[in-house]
Amino acid sequence: MNAKKIYLRSFGCQMNDYDSARLIDLMGTHGYERTNEPNEADLIVVITCSIREKAQEKTFSDLGRIREIKKERPHVRVAVGGCVASQEGRRVVSRAPWVDVVFGPQTLHRLPQLLAERERTGRAQVDISFPEIEKFDHLPAPCAQGPTAFVSVMEGCSKYCSYCVVPYTRGTEISRPLMDVLVECAQLASQGVKEITLLGQNVNAYQGKGPDAKPVDFALLLEYVHDIPGIERIRYTTSHPKEFSDRLIEAYAKLPKLANHVHLPVQSGSDRVLAAMKRGYTHDWYLERIAKLRAVRPDISIATDFIVGFPGETEEDFNETMRLIEEVGFDASFSFVYSKRPGTPAASYADDTPQDVKLARLQHLQAVVDAKAAEISKSMLGRIERCLVFGPARKGGGMLSARTDNNRVVNFPADAACIGQMVNIRITDVFPHTLGGELVA
Repeated sequence: MNAKKIYLRSFGCQMNDYDSARLIDLMGTHGYERTNEPNEADLIVVITCSIREKAQEKTFSDLGRIREIKKERPHVRVAVGGCVASQEGRRVVSRAPWVDVVFGPQTLHRLPQLLAERERTGRAQVDISFPEIEKFDHLPAPCAQGPTAFVSVMEGCSKYCSYCVVPYTRGTEISRPLMDVLVECAQLASQGVKEITLLGQNVNAYQGKGPDAKPVDFALLLEYVHDIPGIERIRYTTSHPKEFSDRLIEAYAKLPKLANHVHLPVQSGSDRVLAAMKRGYTHDWYLERIAKLRAVRPDISIATDFIVGFPGETEEDFNETMRLIEEVGFDASFSFVYSKRPGTPAASYADDTPQDVKLARLQHLQAVVDAKAAEISKSMLGRIERCLVFGPARKGGGMLSARTDNNRVVNFPADAACIGQMVNIRITDVFPHTLGGELVA
């Protein structure tokens, strides 16, 4: 018999990318093979994001297009997962009645059973419960798709920042046992994975149980992953400044495989706004963390997140954010205008700043960060960088693409045999979004 086909589309964060890859592994054990053509699929899955209103509305736009496919091919089953599914639940089916299954981030492993129940009853199935980390016990061994891979080490978040829906859509923090994480990393390494990115909504809050049932913190987890044969570079995301401990900073001093790049979202440089956001730290406290980190890794590349135009943000507040940017010298920023999320405390905050002012602030902030990033790129000219080659360059022409330790893409001419290998590349060119280089023996 021909295999059934699954088409999957994912929006949002790396956690959704990880969930999507593991869902494909799971459905493969139930007779499905992946297709890139939704019109060929027997099962269409949309993994959703609700972190901002625009991302949430993309879900329903996508479902509108899928409706046309289902009209032509009524046997097709449609499943919606991720954070919009968790937040909206049965309202997804009310708004899009052609949806057959709705599942949450913690119940994706139940998709085969939910589909079977849909066939048995003829009714849409919804399961958005929070069975902690049960899903990891029901997923098959991971299948590597290249030299890099994500590994989820924990689920949920317990910080309850006033603007954020994550604790409500993914639940509170729960960490996977240490050995489960290490086994998954080792399985991927045995398939040729050289770079592991450890994932969590608040990854550095990891507190998994070791073999002796005692808790293991994130710094110790990094040490164990560092010792896995075949793993040559470790990254992680997303971290919270409050959990950026001295022990984690010490890891940068003694773990050479730990990438020379960290993503540490700050959101604002104003103490008043940070308090309203319930972030739990101040401008100066964040700077002190960065100073300690740079004491052990002076040239580390630091990326961050900013929310511009949070309710009540004044020009003075924004200027404090710009001061922080100058003090830290961020290498990259994921910056957005504040998006009100239903059910969060900040949704009820007074907000009288005009949208055009918010957009102007965002544009200015991003321009300053981009200028610093360009400056850092130019400083790399002539340097030899240890890079992981991950595949052919987009522009082709015998070029390959690799990633530097500080998270830049560099394109260079080389034989395809280099793909999946760590190589030395001399940086010869700087472009707006990439680097150019040449292979060094």
